[in-house]
Amino acid sequence: MDGIVKRISDSPLVGAGAVEGYGPIFNAGVIHHQDRYHLFARGVREGYRRNEGDGPRFLDYVSDVLVFTSTDGRSYEFQQTLALGSFEGVYCYEDPRVQRIHERGCETVVMTYTHLPPPTSGRPWRVGVDRLDYVDDRFVLRHASARAIGPSDVPDKDAVVFNIRDGRVAYIHRVHPNIQLAIFDSLDSLLAAGDEYWTTHLDEIDSHTILRPTPGALGIGAGAPPVAVDDGLLLFFHEREANGHYTMRVALLDDATGWPLAVLPQAIMRPMLSWERTGDVDDVVFVQGAVPRPDGTIYLTYGASDRHVGAATVEIGALSAALRAAA
Repeated sequence: MDGIVKRISDSPLVGAGAVEGYGPIFNAGVIHHQDRYHLFARGVREGYRRNEGDGPRFLDYVSDVLVFTSTDGRSYEFQQTLALGSFEGVYCYEDPRVQRIHERGCETVVMTYTHLPPPTSGRPWRVGVDRLDYVDDRFVLRHASARAIGPSDVPDKDAVVFNIRDGRVAYIHRVHPNIQLAIFDSLDSLLAAGDEYWTTHLDEIDSHTILRPTPGALGIGAGAPPVAVDDGLLLFFHEREANGHYTMRVALLDDATGWPLAVLPQAIMRPMLSWERTGDVDDVVFVQGAVPRPDGTIYLTYGASDRHVGAATVEIGALSAALRAAA
């Protein structure tokens, strides 16, 4: 599949250190709204350091959600810090995805992210969900809507939400190393699901597992919210290969059920450029945003080496043909 994805630039669209007080800026979701691209990136505060002992890779590693805007998807300007980590709420925001959900005739913009508790808490990371409003030309958090969802005692991340054909809300998430799916009557039903629901979900997890890593790979996780095309829903996801490299893969989902119709057996994008290959975590392209465009392409945003944000495009027609051949 070499060549099916074309990078927007040989340089990062948003690089580490682009905002005062922050080092790495990466793993960004994106939405197109009011004639602008709104990029929601994970920004790591300055002052973190590599851990030379046991435990996490880095110490004093705290990230917030930073928003950048662009009219062309190439030149981005910093707009605002949308969400700040704290001991009182979400200690650390990681890997925001932004998506539209339709319910009761209305559209809701939703941000999903990895919700990290304080490192001394002993609790696992979970999936966070916030509704967003658009006020005075920018997105703002609807704070009362914030929830940590999913299993309360099992690490869970890489989540996206989307509507299936009958209007219900599908939830894709990752309990390592596979990708799972759950269907709810509404977004409110998803947010209200409690321990009883998630205990049953985990007990029956094989029946909810829709994608597994290729043999030898270390794990997979949802990337961008699915994109509707004529054949179904395109899900771009990441895979960590046996050598530790993160690559971009794609599946076609049934828009009636959320289950895969076809999966390309090989990656459609691998780390190749120097800033994708060398960083805080080497050899990473980590897809998180996907926006369909009128020219028949999909605009993709991805994190690179846990330091920077890149973007690329893929032609829907060529990708759909490859998936039909793989079905």
